[in-house]
Amino acid sequence: MPKVFLSPSTQEWNSYTGGGTEEQYMNLLADRMEPYLRASGINYVRNDPDRNVTGAISDSNADNYDVHLALHSNASPESLSGKLRGVDIYYSPYSMASEKLAAIIANNLKNVYPLPEKVSSRPTTTLGEVTQTNAVAVLCELGYHDNPEDAQWIRDDLTAIAANLVESLCDYFGIPFVTPVAVVRGVVVTDGSGLNLRSYPNTAAGILASIPNGAAVTVYGSVNNWYVVSWNGLTGYVSSDFVVIG
Repeated sequence: MPKVFLSPSTQEWNSYTGGGTEEQYMNLLADRMEPYLRASGINYVRNDPDRNVTGAISDSNADNYDVHLALHSNASPESLSGKLRGVDIYYSPYSMASEKLAAIIANNLKNVYPLPEKVSSRPTTTLGEVTQTNAVAVLCELGYHDNPEDAQWIRDDLTAIAANLVESLCDYFGIPFVTPVAVVRGVVVTDGSGLNLRSYPNTAAGILASIPNGAAVTVYGSVNNWYVVSWNGLTGYVSSDFVVIG
């Protein structure tokens, strides 16, 4: 299953107009992304909030991630303070995959940002979290936190933004976007054989593991006749016909 390094801002000194900080709201956004990531079968690790950007890049490069997703909000130059609005998704011009992911994210965010014409993907050769990571990387500047309308949009629409970003990741990975449900426990019930844990909700998909009859699984979501489950440290899809909830 896909594995994402989720890197919300650690810039506690960047204040939002109306109260709060960039670090606070980007971490709240990451909090709201987590249930959607789990439900959609995307494994993730979050950055250490006590480490700076260099630390986040180092931690990301220390493992094999499919995507490095940095979450930020922007600020205008002092001469334009409070006057700018918009969402910018930065990608590496040297990576077709980075450009593809940024385009997907930007196009989807147009559905939730109040001014869709001001949402764009942009190349960068200077942002370290895009240019210095081994994983396919993008950095999201989700509005201008010195602008009252953008700051309020972030506050009011954290859940919608979170769902939208995870949907974009699903589009990029080619997997279904699954709305989370209350996390429940399930038990595998078969004729005695193992239940295949698959990488995609299809009987032709690769098998990650065979879950023994009677084993307990954690169910994060469902799509068609499949559950997204976690078992023994693995996340994948199983046929819902062979899992009893409760």
